[in-house]
Amino acid sequence: MVKPVYLVLGAIPVIVSLLLVTPLLLKNEIPTSAANYTDNVEIEYTKHQLKKISYGVTERTGAQKTEILYIKNDGELKYSVTENGYLKPDVRSQLDEAKLNKIKALIKETGFIAIPSESFPVMENVTEYQKSNVKVTLNGKVNQIHWPQQNATEGFIPPIITMVESELDQIMSEFSE
Repeated sequence: MVKPVYLVLGAIPVIVSLLLVTPLLLKNEIPTSAANYTDNVEIEYTKHQLKKISYGVTERTGAQKTEILYIKNDGELKYSVTENGYLKPDVRSQLDEAKLNKIKALIKETGFIAIPSESFPVMENVTEYQKSNVKVTLNGKVNQIHWPQQNATEGFIPPIITMVESELDQIMSEFSE
């Protein structure tokens, strides 16, 4: 029979580990402590609404709408829109430090810069879809990734990419209205 003292001593590390792990499991955000003030990050995020147009024998894919969000290291951002071939005036703004640190931490903590820039092919039967592109420069290292929306490709788009996409889409939505 096991002595009660051994049970209590064995339970202490389990309880301590549960107390340490529980907040990390329940918190779904990336801690902003990963963002270092010496990090130099520039982000260029492009979103295209594409449509395939058939001319009988040939077909062409054209952009109905293109949105570009450029974020500099100091939080300065520029938002450009081209719709139906017409460029709208650029919107310039300043990203608050909390959002900038959140994006920096997300890119740095998830290892986004190390993701291979593989191509995600678009299925043949898709005629209208959204294609996104993000170019991240982190401390001199550059990574550029292109991907279509998930229902336009047979490939699996990693959650790291969709997390960065959703954060940048939130910022972009503030200016698109």
